[in-house]
Amino acid sequence: MHVEIIGVTNFAGTDDGAEALLEHAGRACYRSEPKGQPGRFLRARIREGHGSIIEHASVTFDITGISRACSHQLVRHRLASYSQESQRYVDMSAPEFVVPPSVAQDSEARAIWDEFMDQVADTYHRLRELRVRKEDARFVLPNATATRIIVTMNFRSLRHLFSVRCDKAAQWEIRELALEMLRQVHDLAPSVFGDQYERYLA
Repeated sequence: MHVEIIGVTNFAGTDDGAEALLEHAGRACYRSEPKGQPGRFLRARIREGHGSIIEHASVTFDITGISRACSHQLVRHRLASYSQESQRYVDMSAPEFVVPPSVAQDSEARAIWDEFMDQVADTYHRLRELRVRKEDARFVLPNATATRIIVTMNFRSLRHLFSVRCDKAAQWEIRELALEMLRQVHDLAPSVFGDQYERYLA
């Protein structure tokens, strides 16, 4: 799994980052003037549940090496934009698979896994040799197939994602992804994500 931030909203015309923009949006609600402490202002608004002001900033992630099982969970967070690698157009003759730790750590389970995945790859390849279209050959690919997805979410949607997917009850792969996204976005907006960073990563 690899997660990289490739875009983030900034306050136009300034060198200030997303938090300055969010403070500007928040202060418009109260007709109040900046007092030089945007972090304190934002933390107070978030504690009060004033989440609409943090919708004005977004971040874009380039995520590779997660399974289709994981991406299916991710796209259930609907207040976001997604661009995913297409199995309809991309040749999957040499697919990569994400192996669950419970399988990887058990030699007998891993042997069964490897046998099946070899069969999957062989079946896909043979179908393609018969000129079966990629869009139809892909039907044999399992949820374990690795994928790439570009994700853009506003800060409010990210906070919801983290509250659901960073929890210990979440499935292991989506939790690992969410924790890494939180780790990276916290550096951009610690006042917005600091409480969640403390809860899940500190």
